[in-house]
Amino acid sequence: MASDLQRKKTSVVFTAMDSNGDGFLERADFEALTDRWVRIRGGSEEDGRLREIMMGWWETLQVASDHDHDNKVTVDEVLSVVSDLGTMLDLVVATAESMFEAVDEDGDGRVSAPEYARMIHAWTGDGSSTDAVFARLDLDGDGSLSKSEFVQHWVEFWAGDDPDAPGTHVFGEV
Repeated sequence: MASDLQRKKTSVVFTAMDSNGDGFLERADFEALTDRWVRIRGGSEEDGRLREIMMGWWETLQVASDHDHDNKVTVDEVLSVVSDLGTMLDLVVATAESMFEAVDEDGDGRVSAPEYARMIHAWTGDGSSTDAVFARLDLDGDGSLSKSEFVQHWVEFWAGDDPDAPGTHVFGEV
């Protein structure tokens, strides 16, 4: 069973991703999120890869969570998987690595503060400053997130239960 913190973190992301506010995640929500992210990024030749990554994440989520096979995922269905993610770290890491690729727009192997901000703004639809959260995530203080830092934070968010872990805030303040 998911902890209170896991419920809170999952609800933040779920609500942000539920583009039409109907209480379900569906393919259309991932398409809408991807479209929003592409617009924020200003469009590029990498848009196809971003779409592939995001739709791959939808397919993974659907297979893992959509227990009644209605092509919709409720927050409770997501939470049923979240509570088991600690035993599926290979899946969490694989998702983190593909998301890192999506966020690292210029392919330099690092996520800059502006790249991180565009991801958060796409996910939340909120243009608030991400500087404080980014500084918390930048463990070595070099001004960017390495792939290992990003993966560590992704795992902390999805499979962790420590309110003080930097990754708890990978999608913003919880």
